[in-house]
Amino acid sequence: MTRRDSSSLPARLLQAWRANPVAVKALSFGLIGVINSAVDFAVFALGYYYFGLSILASQLIAWSIAVTGSYVMNSTITFAAESGRRLEARAYVTFVFAQVAGFLANTATVLVASLFMPVWAGKLLAIGASFAVNFSLSHFVVFRRR
Repeated sequence: MTRRDSSSLPARLLQAWRANPVAVKALSFGLIGVINSAVDFAVFALGYYYFGLSILASQLIAWSIAVTGSYVMNSTITFAAESGRRLEARAYVTFVFAQVAGFLANTATVLVASLFMPVWAGKLLAIGASFAVNFSLSHFVVFRRR
């Protein structure tokens, strides 16, 4: 690869950012989601397998911790322009309420899937199912441009 080719990558990424900011936000949201999914899964597994909590109790605790991390990272990274990189109680509450739909999609998926597969596999499936709901609500409701 020539020096010219490698230096054009940042230019192409910047062009893609400007051409399709929603796709870039979805990618950023997804990468943050990977981090939060790891937290969600770890806390869920700890609650369910180590402490013997029910699926619902483990789910609620894991989601509460992960949604807080998601709000902080998405406010300061993905939706920084919209939020001004400020963390505000009102925005946090709005974010939490908007994410309840994602929580319900996630919970319904893990409960139904656990009837047909191991709980851990159902939980992984549920994380994917809630991504679309969570991003849509974050983009169109919580962090929309005012």
